[in-house]
Parts: sequence; structure tokens; C-alpha cells
Amino acid sequence: MKISKRASSLKPSLTLALTAKAKALKAEGIDVVSFGAGEPDFDTPEFIKDVAIEDLRAGKTKYTAAKGGPEILDSVVKALKRDYELDYTAVQILVSVGGKHSLYNIFQAALDPGDEVIVPAPFWLSYPEQIRAAEGKPVIVSCGPDQSFKITPAQLEEAITPKTCAFVFNSPGNPTGAVYTRDEILALAEVLREHPDVLIVSDDLYQKLVYPPAEFNSIATLCPDLLDRLVIVNGWSKAYSMTGWRLGWLAGPEKFVKAMSSLQSHATSNVTSFIQRAAAEALAREQGYIQPWIEEFDARRNLIVEGLNSLPGVTCTPPQGAFYAFPDVSGVFGKTIDGKKIENSMDFADAALEKARVSVVPGVAFGEDRCIRMSYATSRENISRGIDRLRELLGQAS
Repeated sequence: MKISKRASSLKPSLTLALTAKAKALKAEGIDVVSFGAGEPDFDTPEFIKDVAIEDLRAGKTKYTAAKGGPEILDSVVKALKRDYELDYTAVQILVSVGGKHSLYNIFQAALDPGDEVIVPAPFWLSYPEQIRAAEGKPVIVSCGPDQSFKITPAQLEEAITPKTCAFVFNSPGNPTGAVYTRDEILALAEVLREHPDVLIVSDDLYQKLVYPPAEFNSIATLCPDLLDRLVIVNGWSKAYSMTGWRLGWLAGPEKFVKAMSSLQSHATSNVTSFIQRAAAEALAREQGYIQPWIEEFDARRNLIVEGLNSLPGVTCTPPQGAFYAFPDVSGVFGKTIDGKKIENSMDFADAALEKARVSVVPGVAFGEDRCIRMSYATSRENISRGIDRLRELLGQAS
């Protein structure tokens, strides 16, 4: 059976693969401390689940409009007004099967073969693969620990060519937790204004997970003159602990959203009907119910950063948002652990899992081979146990 070049060229998700490997070890009764999962460990709030159960029992199980029913679209419109101070209408909103689906729709609707998309690295690992799936070309711009994992205006300007179709902007970032300041965003916007044909994709999925004194700043809010070529991507997965619900939304120019809605109508149609009102309720409520989670994540963030910076050969820039630490472990490269030489992030991750029973994600999956990603969406006890195990492991390095 023939498999298309498009499908054959895509790489499987390393995060899912390593999480599966760690789960397999756990299934064998082996104690593994996992830092791999990119989802909150808190349960979905009861009031959200109650609304979904109520609608399921009421028989609200039929099709809705492919882009979402009126109630969920209206909730996104109101959230944009509250959180972004922007006036959108329902025709500019598309609700999809997760933020990942929203991004997939964008690239499929925007790219022709050979079109270039600028992707700062470290990047969320699906960006390049989704771009390739749309027959585009990801242009990776390295933004290492020395520049706090953020692209500079000079780098952005240098990366833009006549073939540039889009620029992907992610703040707070996955895998780094980096948060761009207001001034940094305005400086990037100055470059983008000189290139009016470049679509701006603002991935804001971790918008609400920011730790003071850092603040979330939206390029859409700061630069309303760019809205005619800017798409906001957001959703329910991270801030509302609704990863398995598969719900995301985007907001953009009406003509572009109409094209993506048409595309979605031939792919998945609407998101699950009986969860739409529950999702609307999650957005409509006073957002203070998320605050205890943010405070707990902040405590875990401080714990894991302090622990990582105490390890030999490891340095960790404190993340300002999301729930990931992205430590630089290149100080261990060239050393040997239990007869195996550690030469890259994959070697480090393999040694951590096989020898210390600690599951981390190699940074090479995110375009930065000097680092590893560790999710602190796990208990403080697990964080302490994991750090202790890594300390013992690295104590054997020679």
C-alpha cells in the first residue's frame, strides 16, 4: 500500500513516545518519576463537568454548526473583550478540536507549496510538522539560553524573505516558559509592519499561566493595526485543565476564518456538541477560580528551578509562564554514566529514564539539543524525588 510523501515525512511526537515508554515501565510495576506530560495534573472543575453531564443527559448530542454553536462562539467573543480588550464578532471565531487543530487549520488554509514560516526555536514540536504537512517550509531561528529563548528583531528581519508567508509567535512559550515583555513585542511588531504580507500566528494557549512579576502581553492588543493579518490561537486545555476535552479556538480576519471553517467542515465538523455549553461556562465564570492552580504551579516552579540549579552540569533559567522548566544540561555532555557517554539531550533523557527512572523530554524535539524539558505539572513530592534521583545519577558522571 502506498503512503504519501507528506505523511511519510512527518516525525512522530517524541513527547508522546517518551510518555508512553514511561507508562509502560510503570505498568510493569517500576517506579518512574515522570516530567513528560504537557497537561495540568488538576481535575477539570466540577461546575464545568456538571454542565456537560447535564447536556449529555438532556440529549444535546446532535450536530452543531461546524465552527461551533452560538453559545460557545459568544463566550469566546466576550473573553476576547475581557482578556484582550478587543472587539470581535462570531464570524471571526472558529472553535476546533484543540489548539493543535486550530494551528493545523491555519497552516492548511494559509500555505502553498514552498511557502516559508518563521519558527523561533525552541518551539512546540508540532509547529514544523504541521507546516510540512501543509507543504510549507519551516524556517527555524535559534534563540538559545543566552537570549532567554526569545527571538530578537534583528533575527526576525534577517529570516524574512520574499517566500515568507507567516511568523509563529508563542508567549508564554512551550517548552521554555519564556514570556515576552511589552517592549520586546513592540520591537518585533516594528519589523512586521515593514512586511505587510506576513501572517502573524499568535499562540496564546498558556495566556493565563504567568507568574508575577511577569505579565501576559498580547501582540493583538498592543498592535491593533496588525489585526487584519493576525490570528490568535487559544483554548481550554491548559488554563482550565481540559486537555482531554479537545477544545481550542482561534480569532482572526473574517475572510480567513471563513476559509478555515470550510476546511474544518470537511475534516471534523463541529467539536463535541454536549461539551460546548460547558466550555462556554468555563470562559464566562469569574476567572479567579484558576488562581489556586497558578499559585501551586508557582511553588513547584521555584522548587524545580532551585533543585535543577543545584545539580552538577545543569543550569536552569526560571520560566515565567506555562508549567515547564527547560534546563541546559550541556555541562554533562562528554561525560560518561555507567559506561555510556552523554553527547546530546537524547542520551541524557535515555540515561535519566533507564538508570534513574526519571522521565524527561530531550530538547532536540524542540529544536534545542542542549536542553531538556521537564513539566512541573506534578506534585512537589515527585519533583523532589526526581531531583534527588538526577543528583544521584549525575554524581556517577565522570
